[in-house]
Amino acid sequence: MRAFTECRAAALMLLKERDITSKVQGVRAWADSFLKQEVVLDTAWSSTEDVLVPGRPDKPILVSPRLLERRSMATEEGRAILIHALAHIEFNAINLALDAVWRFAEMPDAYYADWCRVADEEAYHFSLLNAHLQTLGVAYGDFSAHNTLWELAEKTKGDVLARIALVPRTMEARGLDATPLVRAKILQAGDAKAADILSIILRDEVGHVAVGNRWYAWLCEQRQLDPISTYTELARRYKAPGLRGPFNLKARLQAGFTEAELAALPHHDHNF
Repeated sequence: MRAFTECRAAALMLLKERDITSKVQGVRAWADSFLKQEVVLDTAWSSTEDVLVPGRPDKPILVSPRLLERRSMATEEGRAILIHALAHIEFNAINLALDAVWRFAEMPDAYYADWCRVADEEAYHFSLLNAHLQTLGVAYGDFSAHNTLWELAEKTKGDVLARIALVPRTMEARGLDATPLVRAKILQAGDAKAADILSIILRDEVGHVAVGNRWYAWLCEQRQLDPISTYTELARRYKAPGLRGPFNLKARLQAGFTEAELAALPHHDHNF
C-alpha cells in the first residue's frame, strides 16, 4: 500500500491514476489515512500542472450522449448497459471529488475533509456497481460512455464557487431526482441486487449534495452574494444543463436546499 504524505498532493496523484483498481483502492486508503489524521493537510499547497483529462482507462470509449447504446430494460443486456452508465457516473464522481481537493487552495480544513469523504464514498459506489456488472458478464469499459460531467468540471476549474454551484448542486442533485425512478425500473425488471445498490447510492448522494450546499452557502456569505441570483447567473455563464423535473423535493430538502431554492425550481406537476 502506498504511503501518503500530504493530502492535496496525494489527491492530484490519485486523480492522474489510470488503472481502475489502483485508483479505487488508493482513494479508499488515502481517505482512511486522512480522516484518521495520519496525513498532513497543506491548504496553501499548489501545483503548476493542470489536469485536462483525469486518469482513466482506455475504455470506455467516450462519445456524444446521443450516440450511447440503448436497450430495453427487459433484457439482461439492457440492464447491463444501464448499470455500466451508472458505474461511469460514479467513476467520474471519484475524479470530481479528487479535483475539488487538489485544485482549490486556501479553503477551510473542513472543506477538504468533506470532499475526501465524498471521494471515498464514490469509490465505494463504483466498486459495488462494478462488481454487479461482472455478475452480468460485463466489465467496465465494455460499452461506450459520455464525458459531460468532466466537461463541466473543466469549465469551472477557475472558480471554486462556480464548481460547487454547478457540479454537486446541479449535476449530482439531478441524481437525487433520477435515482428513485431508475431504481423502480430496475426492481420491476427483477434485479433486486442493483436496486439495493441504488438505495445505498441515493442515501450517500443526499450527503454529497449537502456538502455542495454547505460550501456554496459559505462561499456566497464570504463574497456577500445572494445564493439564488448568483446560481442563475453562474448557470447562464457556464452554460450548465437546464434543470428539468420531476424533482425529488424531499431529498433536495434533506440535502440542504432552502425552501426558497426549491420554490425557484421550474414548476413541474409531478414532483415527489
